[in-house]
Amino acid sequence: MAFESITDDKIKELLECPKRLTNPQARNKSKEGREQVNYNVVSLDGSDHKFEIYKRQNLRPGMEDDFSCGISWVAANGETLTLKRYNGSSHAHPNHLEKNRLGYKCHIHIATEKYIQANRKAEGYAEETNRYSTLEGALYCLMNDCNIKGLSTTSDITNQTTIFD
Repeated sequence: MAFESITDDKIKELLECPKRLTNPQARNKSKEGREQVNYNVVSLDGSDHKFEIYKRQNLRPGMEDDFSCGISWVAANGETLTLKRYNGSSHAHPNHLEKNRLGYKCHIHIATEKYIQANRKAEGYAEETNRYSTLEGALYCLMNDCNIKGLSTTSDITNQTTIFD
């Protein structure tokens, strides 16, 4: 299946449908200076959609802000389409079609019909965010934004008031 016919409405439907992890005890694997864990996810709305979530962290000294987690839709034929990806602040990101560049800030990639039609990475468009600053915080946002249950996560944002607020 080619993904050229995927619309923004279909992407929205896939992201918003209720989902549950089927392997919450998945284990981290270390490989080539990074640690990664992969989760399997299924839809709960009767649509039989399958998804994969990954969480990876660069383990090299000084690279704590080099992390990513994301969700991909697994089509019936096994092909995958990354729907959303939450990156750390380790790099600047160019939005090629918009001809702008995000600074060294955490950012969220989202698949768009526009990028698919332009033969770019589906999730090539990204927006800066201050909703997280760690991998665990990014995973918390992904789980909430994409309507996924079955894994305990922790937000980076606290409601504590400080003297600097």
